[in-house]
Amino acid sequence: MDNTETTETRAAEASTNAQTLLKNLQETLNEEKWTRATLGNYSTGQFKELDDILKTARNEKIIDEVKKNCDEHLAHTRNSIIALYLSGMIALSRQIIDDSAMINLVSIFLDNHKWSIVKYLCERILDWGESKFALRTLADCYKNDNEEEKIFAVWERLVKVDFDEADICKSLAEHYEKLGNKEEAVDYYKKSLHRYINKSASAFANVKEVWEKLLVLYIDDIDFFLHIQKKIAKNISEDKAVTLLNELYAKYKSIDIDIAINILKIILEYDEKDVHGRREIIECFRKKYSSHSQLEEYIRISNLSQNYRDVHQAIADFEKHIAFDKGNYVYHKTWGVGRIAGIAGDDIQIDFSKRRGHKMSLKMAVDALQTLSKNHFWVLKATKKKEELKEKVKDKDENIIWTLKTIIKSFGNACDMKRIKAELSPALLTPGEWTAWNNKARDILKTNPEFGVSADNSDIYIVRDRPVTVTEKLYNEFMAVTNFYDRVSAIREYVNNKNASPDSELFTEMFSYFTDFLRSAGQNAEQSAVSYILINELVENKKYSHLKSALTVNFADILSNIKDIPLFFKNMKDAKLKTEFLSNIRNLISGWPDFYIKLFPLSPLQFIVEQLEEADCGDKLTLMCKDCFENLREYRETVIWLYKNSRNTKWFKAADISYEKQLITLIHILDITYRDIENQKDTVENRKINKLVYNILFKDGDLVSFLNNAEEDAILRIFTFINDVKDLDPQDKENMKKMITGKHPDFKFFGEAEKKKAEEKKKETRVFWVTLPMYEEKNKLLSHIQEVEVPNNSKEIEYALSLGDLRENAEYKAAKEKQEQLNSQVAKLKEEIEKAQLFDPASINTSKISFGTKVVLLNETAGQSEEYTILGQWESDPNNNIISYLSPFGSAILNKSTGERFDYVSNEGKISYLVENISSAI
Repeated sequence: MDNTETTETRAAEASTNAQTLLKNLQETLNEEKWTRATLGNYSTGQFKELDDILKTARNEKIIDEVKKNCDEHLAHTRNSIIALYLSGMIALSRQIIDDSAMINLVSIFLDNHKWSIVKYLCERILDWGESKFALRTLADCYKNDNEEEKIFAVWERLVKVDFDEADICKSLAEHYEKLGNKEEAVDYYKKSLHRYINKSASAFANVKEVWEKLLVLYIDDIDFFLHIQKKIAKNISEDKAVTLLNELYAKYKSIDIDIAINILKIILEYDEKDVHGRREIIECFRKKYSSHSQLEEYIRISNLSQNYRDVHQAIADFEKHIAFDKGNYVYHKTWGVGRIAGIAGDDIQIDFSKRRGHKMSLKMAVDALQTLSKNHFWVLKATKKKEELKEKVKDKDENIIWTLKTIIKSFGNACDMKRIKAELSPALLTPGEWTAWNNKARDILKTNPEFGVSADNSDIYIVRDRPVTVTEKLYNEFMAVTNFYDRVSAIREYVNNKNASPDSELFTEMFSYFTDFLRSAGQNAEQSAVSYILINELVENKKYSHLKSALTVNFADILSNIKDIPLFFKNMKDAKLKTEFLSNIRNLISGWPDFYIKLFPLSPLQFIVEQLEEADCGDKLTLMCKDCFENLREYRETVIWLYKNSRNTKWFKAADISYEKQLITLIHILDITYRDIENQKDTVENRKINKLVYNILFKDGDLVSFLNNAEEDAILRIFTFINDVKDLDPQDKENMKKMITGKHPDFKFFGEAEKKKAEEKKKETRVFWVTLPMYEEKNKLLSHIQEVEVPNNSKEIEYALSLGDLRENAEYKAAKEKQEQLNSQVAKLKEEIEKAQLFDPASINTSKISFGTKVVLLNETAGQSEEYTILGQWESDPNNNIISYLSPFGSAILNKSTGERFDYVSNEGKISYLVENISSAI
């Protein structure tokens, strides 16, 4: 028997085996009886036999048929044990979101107290990933069997995937506290506290209980408590936050007076009428400044103890005043840094470097001077030798850390790199030294746990009283940014950092930001789609694989909620997410090639082309290519991409777009982008496209290369198009012209004679006079068109594009016609405004008829007087006898004097005039 016969025989045997398995399965399903007695006889061994059937079905590649048969059977026998198990396990193996079959199956045995089978089924579900249902049920099994240690192990897994579970977190904390494991106990108490807060006001009793427990176990981490109180104020109420802050204050009053004062300030922010808080902060100030010579006086001056005075203003006044004491430093914007030499009553004496013994009143000092700590960087600059300080800030790591801390603390513990640079360069570091110093400093700020970022702005750095963990640092950076895609980058950085904790409640908070979008897919379709893709990406990291259970919706359902998928895809600001989005479409959408074809014109990606080529979709690519070149205004960026990347492909060549047409299309795009830039439309994007096209045509030499080998007719066509690009550098046109005439000396350029005439006429064109009101009116009109009508027209075009086929789209054609009108109107206005010259009313000369005069003429032919006002072309209104000095009649009477006679010839014949009077019209 040869190899061919052997292969055919094996294939026949496999087919027979498959058919036999499906037949036997169908018979087993039909014979299955569902009674309580039957359930009582079930054992885990029977499910292991079903696992063998699944294994065989996979080997025989008939797993789809098995699931189909089981699902059809369940349609009329919903409690079939065999069908539920086989269908449910196949669904789990495919990571299908719907796990209802296995849940129904477990519930059947749970109701009948078959704990061993329930346990087996839960473990089988968990073989395919974490499941809240399976973990909860498994914990119940262990509870039934009194296996306490196993219960806690399952609970630990459960709270990692169920972010709402707070009670179990608290139970785990209590368990570890009993075992004497303080670190684990604190961790679970913190988790439970976060989760109780998320349940809002209904769980405040639990919040208070856990808060008080942590005050005992974890009092040193003030940052944690201050972070938590903000969440309580936001999620529950400010009153409840104040209740807990008072407990925190009671602890810290005897530990750290500065922290105690800060806590009281927060309490008073929530409730400025809090009498207890006001009284306590006065006592804290007395304790902190007990050695200050003017303490009681400054309390009195600030009215800190008077309830009628706004407490925040009173505290600010007190802290301003208390900084003024002998030996302290101050700063004056003119005299620089000074040191307080003494205070006597309401007088203060200060030694500035160039103004020693300067005296001023305390009130004036408080208003005019900025108080500085002795470690303020300005004080160091004023009191230390420059070389000594320069040595201190040099680019060793320890020096940079000291410098960063000093400068950041000098400016309210909130400083960006711009401020830091201003302090160091060029005063202490040359520009070259600053560059190297800056690079090292940024690395230190990012990695050193003693530095963090502001909660409101990731560009603002702070110094931490307590070294921040990697987890906290990355969380703070996440919270400091508000842009959706910036947060995508931030959570990626967290997941990819091996030192960041996957179990931290801070990570849970970050992760929940994206899962919340999944829950509201209908309202936030675009963010939901990105969140789905992102979560799929994150769970590829083994440390975070348990989060797969957060995907509670299907990608196809999310996709159906996106109104404009091509526009959404274009606006997606992340290359990796785009690739994953495309992969999901290919895996889940049967007509994915048509989807890809729709996406490509707005988002040209090599990945799309490769996938379509691989699927033998060349014909679709050819049609798409033709459409892009025909609609170059809408798909200008894609046309450039196709020209640069696909000209040599079979499908591009099949589009039959000649090389000359390709170049002319690029020239059109160059012209369009120049116009859009001039009209301030999508300026950044159009500048980028314009530069790309310019480089292809001129710097890369594609245009010259074509012209060197082209016929004269083609050269004429190309140059004519180039010459019509108004904003192209004239030198580029001239260079091309020289190149053409160098190769074709007798070459005749189209329209050259007409162009010379036009240029001569243009030279003859003079500026024209206008009045100020009319000049302002024209500028307002230009601004209105550019800022209101053009953007409105762009929206009309965008809307028209969304309606589909542009060839049968009346809305699109009308919007484009309006765009041409507006562009023409803008160009004309700009040209006229550029030529307009403001007329100075003070220069009116009434001895002769001129701009700005009113003239009375006697029409001797008709025997009647006529009155005219002479202004410019903008003000001209013949119906009201306001004529332009540039009009035929205006030019004829210009410079005539009172008493002068003249004749004027018009279509109506010859008319004789006498100038009777000339006066000012302005």
